Amino acid sequence: MKQPISIFWFRRDLRLNDNAGLYHALKGNTPVLCLFIFDPEILDKLEDKDDARVTFIYQTIQGLNSELATHNSSLLVKYAKPYHAWDEILNEYNVQSVYTNHDYEPYALERDSEMKKLFNKKGISFNTYKDQVIFEMDEVIKDDGKPYTVFTPYKRKWNGKLNAFYLKSYPTTKYLKNLVGIKPLPIPTLKDMSFVKSKTSFPPKEYKNVIDNYAGKRDYPAVKGTSHIGLHLRFGTVSIRQLASDANQAPEKTWLNELIWRDFYAMILYHFPQMATHAFKPDYDRIKWRNNETEFKAWCEGKTGYPLVDAGMRELNATGYMHNRVRMVVASFLSKHLLIDWRWGEHYFARLLLDYEMASNVGGWQWAVGSGNDAAPYFRVFNPELQLKRFDPKLEYIKKWVPEYADFSTYPKPIVDHVFARDRCLKAFKAALSK
Repeated sequence: MKQPISIFWFRRDLRLNDNAGLYHALKGNTPVLCLFIFDPEILDKLEDKDDARVTFIYQTIQGLNSELATHNSSLLVKYAKPYHAWDEILNEYNVQSVYTNHDYEPYALERDSEMKKLFNKKGISFNTYKDQVIFEMDEVIKDDGKPYTVFTPYKRKWNGKLNAFYLKSYPTTKYLKNLVGIKPLPIPTLKDMSFVKSKTSFPPKEYKNVIDNYAGKRDYPAVKGTSHIGLHLRFGTVSIRQLASDANQAPEKTWLNELIWRDFYAMILYHFPQMATHAFKPDYDRIKWRNNETEFKAWCEGKTGYPLVDAGMRELNATGYMHNRVRMVVASFLSKHLLIDWRWGEHYFARLLLDYEMASNVGGWQWAVGSGNDAAPYFRVFNPELQLKRFDPKLEYIKKWVPEYADFSTYPKPIVDHVFARDRCLKAFKAALSK
């Protein structure tokens, strides 16, 4: 008779400490085996075989396995579509219960629905918990029971509901003695999954040094005023409860507001999943985009003749990161100056951003275009030259990423005139929105 066990399924929560689902698994009645699945359904859609995020996940998984080894346990790692992976697991182990944390993206919801049917059929309980946001789904809604679509009243209610209970950490490490005792299990290699190791360097989990001065420094791309914590939030190598607790204790709340925006966009995507591929305001899907592929290539490569746009795109291409202020400028430039469908840009960001989260990325792009909820008005067209003068007046950011800017013989002329582009944009948007 095989030993009855529970399984904790790691997904976007790659840490042992303060992990909601893992805590509940360890508090159950059966020893816990930890699992991670490399899903070809996700991996096969990645265009770059040296995708830095795969390397980050892989290295994090190796670290988790080493941690588990100190508790005489191991991480079970599968490379298969979840349904097939679980088919193998249920044949191999006597699984009584499965624990995991919620995921709100459309594919994840579909996957978990399918898995729940499999577990129900086998008489296995499937337990999922909130872990990657402070408030989820219907926890912060309007008095009439409908979801908020405007940020400010959402933030007001979010702050009004926040108390110590929602920021309390789960004391997971106290119960690690309840892990399954097991010899080290083999881990598929990157090569097994047709990937190679990325040379990208990953930011440390440091953020406390920026919280207090965030409001004054966050808009200046040449200044170290942002935390780069997004990658760790995306894959759950840090606890959102710890971050929000630290941010809430700070005298200045701008950094906390960024975490609230993240909750807001996650809630929006959950309630309006169509937003992943369609405008939140449907009229914006009538815009006649130019979609000039040559101009899109110039934007991707950072060769538009607008130094702030080019610096941002080159930073993204080189590091997998782009400064938040610059993200707004390049998004506005693509969709408004060049009249290229925002989904092209969103896809390019999805390909390269280390901190890519569908909800925040789609939300940010639709905000810049004007098609999203609580978005900038469509007639607000960022002037990249004025943005440069205001936020990089000494050209420090530009000198780093666009060194040839000072040489007028090599730096390209602007791909389009700002005044002309703004006028063209307003005409195209008015034509679509007035029907």
